[in-house]
Amino acid sequence: MESVQPDLENSVTRKTALYEEHAKLGAQFTDFGGWEMPVRYTSDLAEHHAVRNEAGLFDISHMAEFFVTGVDSANFLNFALVGRASEIQNGRAKYSLICNQTGGIIDDLIVYRLADEDFLVIANAGNREAVAEALKARTAGFDVELRDESDNFGLLAVQGPRAVELLQKLTDTQLSELKYYSIDAGRLADVDVFFARTGYTGEDGFELLVRAEHSATVWNAVLAAGESYGLVPAGLACRDTLRLEAGMPLYGHELGLDTNPFEAGFARVVRLDREEDFVGKTALAELAPVAPSRKLVGLSGEGKRAARAEYPIFVEESEIGEVTSGALSPTLGYPVAMAYVSAEHASEGSVVSVDIRGTRTDFTVVKLPFYKRTK
Repeated sequence: MESVQPDLENSVTRKTALYEEHAKLGAQFTDFGGWEMPVRYTSDLAEHHAVRNEAGLFDISHMAEFFVTGVDSANFLNFALVGRASEIQNGRAKYSLICNQTGGIIDDLIVYRLADEDFLVIANAGNREAVAEALKARTAGFDVELRDESDNFGLLAVQGPRAVELLQKLTDTQLSELKYYSIDAGRLADVDVFFARTGYTGEDGFELLVRAEHSATVWNAVLAAGESYGLVPAGLACRDTLRLEAGMPLYGHELGLDTNPFEAGFARVVRLDREEDFVGKTALAELAPVAPSRKLVGLSGEGKRAARAEYPIFVEESEIGEVTSGALSPTLGYPVAMAYVSAEHASEGSVVSVDIRGTRTDFTVVKLPFYKRTK
């Protein structure tokens, strides 16, 4: 087994290969996971609505990319993650988790199978080192090569109902034939790219993996082609409200080392129905039959006051949970939140009270997601 990892510069804020392009567009920047990323270009609301109704272009090059190759690649990932990578067909992808020995979540990931012995694992930016360390430690005994290629690739997301038709103008790859959670290699603007039909907004679209030195070429080609389709560059602020409406978790909010997959609602991701061992299996097998003491739920409110992360939740005078993410939903027009609440108050229709800066405000437990696209 061989593991190739770069030295990470932890003392400075990093920039993606598209930083200058964002600056030209007047982006406002924020530190996110050690990266200086565009938080918005015009307004959060305008960018959010563009993605829901037309299309948005995101720079998500801060995400981490790990390539796993070799004869044992599938078996290695079976052991390293809670799912079964060996069941992923070539050209397809699966959402998965990497857990520690006690069942705590190190990160949530997407695993793409590029070929029989070739996989791509995409992890969250802030967890790059933790995931790299965990994967490297788990390679012992497996004939695989693990490569952290995060610095060598850019990742762009084109999301929205018009994403497919505008991207089709730029490639011969038949994008409409690619199913959700599929990936294919092709060319766009005379550049080699991987087209992955995945995303983090609740809309249709693609994530484009491209060599970092060609990121600007692809970014500008998509911007130009998308102009007549209503596409806009979109920042992390609207990405957060989009994923919240879609009920998608954010590591450090809904997921963490102090969270296990069952209370987070991801029992379906954990494959305990298999003989082979995987890291965390013993702990997770013990947790599985026990009803969790808390559960991740959706909360829906009235009015315009949003319940934000870390706001406490009460039933009468008893504190029964905490908000993990919340906002005034741009699409729905009322406050929504995700929260962990005690199991006895987690059923749909339960009414709880969120302390919003000293004022108790009623919210109702609802099924996630808050928003689901119609097609």
